[in-house]
Amino acid sequence: QAQVVESGGGSVQAGGSLRLSCAASGRTLGNYFVAWFRQAPGKEREFVAGITRMIRGAYYADSVKGRFTIANDNAKNTVSLQMNRLKPEDTAVYYCAVGTKAAAMSVKDYDSWGQGTQVTVSS
Repeated sequence: QAQVVESGGGSVQAGGSLRLSCAASGRTLGNYFVAWFRQAPGKEREFVAGITRMIRGAYYADSVKGRFTIANDNAKNTVSLQMNRLKPEDTAVYYCAVGTKAAAMSVKDYDSWGQGTQVTVSS
């Protein structure tokens, strides 16, 4: 398993932007499937965005489509999540996950997880 570390969380007002970064040791992220999930207090962890290794395609939850962008930086071995036009309902702990299943959107399909980074959006 990879050691996965997220960074870039913080607090922002509604309409603002944040950029999260996911780094992994022990794995070249470009060779795996990487996704971002989030978990708000009292709610289940949910899929946000994922990126596929072969065709470099990205896929998103409907709630973030058009506002969030996931990207792979092979030179830095990182995957970023650019979050624009943030809403209070985006407030959650965001987790990066690494796995080997194509286009997976379920928690159970990823075997390496970071500790999470808090994103707070105020109205």
